[in-house]
Order: sequence, then C-alpha cells, then structure tokens
Amino acid sequence: MRAADERLGLTHALAAALTERRDPRRVQHSLHDVLRQRMFAIACGYEDANDAARLRHDPTHKLLVGRDPLAGAALASQPTLSRFENGVRASELLRASLALADRVIERQRQRRRRVRCITIDLDGTDDPTHGAQQGSLWNGFYGGFRLLPLIATLQFDRESEQHLVAALLRPGNAHPRAGAKGMLRRLLPLVRRAFPNARLRVRLDGGFAAPDLLDYFEAEGLEYVVAIGSNPVLAKLAEPLLRKARAASTASGATERTFGHAQYRARTWPHARRVVIKGEVTRYPDREPRDNARFVITNIAADPQVVYHRIYTPRGDVENRLKELHHGIRIDRLSCTRFLANQARLLVHAAAYVLYQELRHAAVGTDLARAQVGTLRERLIKLGGWFERTRTHLKLHLPASARWRHEWACIANRLQATV
Repeated sequence: MRAADERLGLTHALAAALTERRDPRRVQHSLHDVLRQRMFAIACGYEDANDAARLRHDPTHKLLVGRDPLAGAALASQPTLSRFENGVRASELLRASLALADRVIERQRQRRRRVRCITIDLDGTDDPTHGAQQGSLWNGFYGGFRLLPLIATLQFDRESEQHLVAALLRPGNAHPRAGAKGMLRRLLPLVRRAFPNARLRVRLDGGFAAPDLLDYFEAEGLEYVVAIGSNPVLAKLAEPLLRKARAASTASGATERTFGHAQYRARTWPHARRVVIKGEVTRYPDREPRDNARFVITNIAADPQVVYHRIYTPRGDVENRLKELHHGIRIDRLSCTRFLANQARLLVHAAAYVLYQELRHAAVGTDLARAQVGTLRERLIKLGGWFERTRTHLKLHLPASARWRHEWACIANRLQATV
C-alpha cells in the first residue's frame, strides 16, 4: 500500500494542499503523517477514527507512516484525527480535490501514452445519516435522511477499469446533476493537458439530462451520451420500433429489441438533437410481455445499436465502482457533524480507493487482476506476521503457507515495494 502511494505521489500532493495552522511547539504529528495514517487505516478496513486507539501502537501501521515499527513513537490518537478532519477549510478541500485528480490523471498518462478516447462518467450515490450532520436532509427517492456524494471516474479507451478521479459531497436534497458542471470545469483542463489528442466523451444517466448541461457539452466540444426519460413525444417516436419488437417477440417467444434514431427538440432546447431509441419487449416466465422503450441523447454519429450497446450500456459498470466504495472502502461512514469535515473524510476515502485501483493494475496477469477491494484486502493485506530486528536489518516475516503468496510477491515486485 505504501509503495502504491509513493508511486502515485498521492499523500504528498494532498498534504501539500493543506495549511499548517497549529502551534509548531505542540505538533507531534505532521499533517502528512496524520493524513497517511487515516488513509491507510481506511484502506486496511478501519474506517472509524476510534480504531486509532489500538492501531496507533500497531507496528505495521507505524511502518506505513514511516516510523520504526518497534521503537517508533505511537501514531496520532482519535482526538487528533478528529481535529484534523474538522480543521480543513473549503479552499484547502478544493486544492486537495484538484491534487487527487491531478495525481490520478498523471499516473494514467505515465501508464498509457497513447489514448484515443476518454470517457467521463458522473454518478451520484447516497450516504445514510444517523445524527445531526450538516446537510443531512430527507430524500424521497432513497426514503430517508441522506448525504449525496457525486463520483467522477475516467475510462481510457475500452479498459474495464473506471478510475476514480473526484468525489464531491452534496446535501441530501441536492438535484442529481448538482455540482456536475463545476466538477467538469475543474477536470477537463487537467485531462486535456495530459491527453491533448484524445477525444473526450461524457456518459450520464437520466438525472443529468438538462439543457444547460447539454449546451455546455457542445460548447466544450465534448461527445456525450445522456439518458432521458420518456414523454408523449418520445413515446410516439418509439412506437414503430416497439411494433417491430412485439412482432419479433411473438414469433420467437423471447425478449426482442430494435434500434432507431430521430431528431427531437424539447421546448427548452435551442435546437433539435439526435435521440437514439431502443424499442424492447421483455418476456419473463409466467409474466405478460412488457414494452420497454429507452432513449439516449447523443451527438455521436454512429449506428444506433452501437451507440446504445457499445457506448452507453457499459455505463452500468460504474455501479460496481460505487459498490466497492460502499462495501470495500465504506464511504457511507461520514459521521462528522460539520459538512466540510465529511467532505474531507470523503476525500480520504477516495484516496484509499485509488490505492486499490493501483494495486489492481499491478495485479494484471494474476488471478487478482479483476478482484474487488474486499477480495484484495483479504488476500493481500490481512496477513499475520511478525517483525524481527537483527544488527543490520528489520525483517517482516509473512506466512510461507499463505494461499496468495505468489500474487503478493508479484504485485510487490511490480510496485518496487521496499521497507
């Protein structure tokens, strides 16, 4: 984990975005050390700051922060970590967010010199709240009090991995597209500077289909594929395709679909735009056939089936990244009272996830190349061991019978991990 952090330069960049305002005579733990301690603890499965009470003396965690694992001073306590999270200001969070995006994009530039197309996915998720957190408001869609993080990822050409590049916390009553334009305004210059010859594409679900965003995409010269909900005009355009799908489904007895496109102009749009239409009839055992028309707004001049299936449908894989963030990194543990403190915590959780994505790249060619965060943690991180100090070395002994020792050694060598 430390080797992945050093390759990315992640915690150094994030710590550089913060301002030290504490009395230097009383400082025992630098901002960089506190940040590293918190990030590595989250990555290792200890997402609560209370865990610091026992982890601050753990030899491996001390080693991660750069201290002698046996004789080094204890790490920061839970109150110190809480003061750190609550002391970060909005301007520092903005700089840190840009630093996170910059390090992820630069790492991908080093890894992939030639990229034809970069797909930017924005997707919202929810964080259930259970206290008096600022911004915790009732959300009818999720049926409870929530905070609503917005996550941005980058996909390079047809790679399966979507690289987390930004995370923004929003109040529980925020509109699905709130913050999207501001996030893109900060990301696009970084992406274009690193990949000047790549085509940029934005892929979004129906909550982002608003005229101001579509106008922005066109003004920026972006390709876009954005889902849009049905209405009487679109339903009328889809009817010929549905008739064909019904006839085909009746003949085959299975789900059938057809594709087409049309020019469509909503009342608030300055001009007509291309809408790709999927006319589908779904069939399930012991159920009546059901019409399922879907619509995607796009400026990509490709075959409708290509646009829908090869370009838009893979957007669903972003849900797997959100599941990893929830179940593997626990971004839903935003339990601070202050809204900015929870944004700081969200950013550290995002940084911990970026480390796992770097581990996954190092695992290419092994059985862990597509493993999720929980699997990577169980097989690579959660190992028992013991330290031995000799006159010239400090040795960490790991179990020789570990099931995934070959993958562990392969990933460590690729990351050039050293103590």
